[in-house]
Amino acid sequence: MELLGKIAILLAAAVIAVPLFRLARLGPVLAYLAAGILIGPFALGLIGDVEAVTHFAEFGIVLLLFVIGLELQPTRLWALRKVVFRLGAAQMTVLTLALGGVALLAGQSLQAALVIGFGLALASTPLVLQTLAERGQLKAEHGRAAFGVLLFQDLAVLPMLAVLPLLGTATAGASEGSAWIAVARLVGVFVLLLISGRLVLRPLLRLAARAGTPEVFTAAALLVVIGTSLLVTMAGLSMALGAFLAGVMLADSEFRHQLEADIEPFKGLLLGLFFIATGMSANLALLGDSYGLVLGITAAMLLLKVLLQAGVAAIGGYPRASSWQFGLTLATGGEFAFVLFALAARERVLESNVADLLVLSVTLSMIVGPLLVMAWEPLLRRWLAPEPVREFDQIEPEDNRVIIAGFGRFGQIVARVLATRGIPFTALDANQTQVDFVRGFGSKVYYGDASRLDLLRAAGAERAELLVLAIDDVEASVRIAQLAREQFPHLKVFARARNRQHAFQLMATEPRYVIRETLPASLDTAREVLESLGFSRAKSLMTIDRFRDHDAATLLRQYAVKDDTEKLKASAREAAAQLEQLFRADTASESDPTP
Repeated sequence: MELLGKIAILLAAAVIAVPLFRLARLGPVLAYLAAGILIGPFALGLIGDVEAVTHFAEFGIVLLLFVIGLELQPTRLWALRKVVFRLGAAQMTVLTLALGGVALLAGQSLQAALVIGFGLALASTPLVLQTLAERGQLKAEHGRAAFGVLLFQDLAVLPMLAVLPLLGTATAGASEGSAWIAVARLVGVFVLLLISGRLVLRPLLRLAARAGTPEVFTAAALLVVIGTSLLVTMAGLSMALGAFLAGVMLADSEFRHQLEADIEPFKGLLLGLFFIATGMSANLALLGDSYGLVLGITAAMLLLKVLLQAGVAAIGGYPRASSWQFGLTLATGGEFAFVLFALAARERVLESNVADLLVLSVTLSMIVGPLLVMAWEPLLRRWLAPEPVREFDQIEPEDNRVIIAGFGRFGQIVARVLATRGIPFTALDANQTQVDFVRGFGSKVYYGDASRLDLLRAAGAERAELLVLAIDDVEASVRIAQLAREQFPHLKVFARARNRQHAFQLMATEPRYVIRETLPASLDTAREVLESLGFSRAKSLMTIDRFRDHDAATLLRQYAVKDDTEKLKASAREAAAQLEQLFRADTASESDPTP
């Protein structure tokens, strides 16, 4: 009953805290941390055994890294190599030296200063990724940079944990021998994982899938995560790294999406438990005795990390806004610091009271960090928005027949078809991250806002024949279509529409052709469905052609009444009835035996 009571308290804390914080427009991470502080041994004392809860909750980090690995296919991981090893190494080096230097000036030994600088330079992988996910910034420029640095930090912790005994009181010979053994184990585990990825993991999942029982596949998914994590711990590495490697190895498998769906509920619940345990470990008694020192360490750490990380990102070529967001996102301390400082105290590299102060400061930073990120966006809009992040590219003068505005998935397909026929084109895209990414694959695309008249002229709109409007943003695409009609009436505009309402807005600008992006794929799917149901290919094609023609005529009729909701609804009902009548007549004529 005691165990069930603790579980009930933890669940109740989460169920009560998260909705309350949501009402205050605060994220669930802060809710979990606050709930942990409240029920922990230094507040209400509802749960005293924090260490047991922490050990269990750390499995949430393992599951998080596994899901992240599933989303990182080897090709994408290779594409991140520059961020991981260049930006990650620069960030860790600069912060370790700076924070370690402050510790050295504060009277710590060289070994202790090195450990302190390294430990405070780390950021919390689950906290940062959860914060980025909540704000939809994982794929933003600073989000991808933060993920790359976090991955480097997870890798960098491993040699530090191996080297730490060398800084303590153990003999050099024994420590050196242990380090060489750890390296040998590391290499062996990596080789074993690479071999077992295809020979063991995938056959195991196929076997579970053939059973046809969902819970068996879920059990197999958990077994893959736990088994790989345990294997990696044999080399002295973290379980989280093992889970991440397992996810990467299965990222291009046919089970990727099913694995993610099965693991997600466990991951979310255990991550919440981890943050509750982090809040429970906050030593409020120590904060009361030395609040000035703790707050001073926390403030100095946050300030230095924000400034130095923003500087590293700026030197690395990131825009000013992204650099500041990067610095603030990674300002929080990391959960690996708890392990590092505890081990350093055990090895007598750090005094126990110093380690306790640092652990409390890191915990406070994990509470304050998300608040800093939340406060950043209004400041960004006020101070940095008026200044352009990056000037648009200078477009080389070319007499290309086609201009493609928007180089996402839609525009790229059009460009590839044109390229196969040797038709030159000029491509523009206002998303800097997208431009940089596409250029990495050899495509020639310019960073520019096609709704600006000067850039359209620079792209050769006065000499071009066609404008392919492939922008996803509805307002921007309509604005560009209007600009093209007014300034370049000779241009034949082929416009992509996201839906019927977007098509109506584009039709007002009188483009040559409006393509609703989902319609062709939907009709192709419908034709395949009809054929699978036994319809002949000719009859399926006839059905789809008739539907397409009727829908196009209906679109024109509805455009005339697009501003009258009632007439628009009546037109939709009338069109549906007409189409049903047409096909009913076709069915009747086919069944009529009269020649």
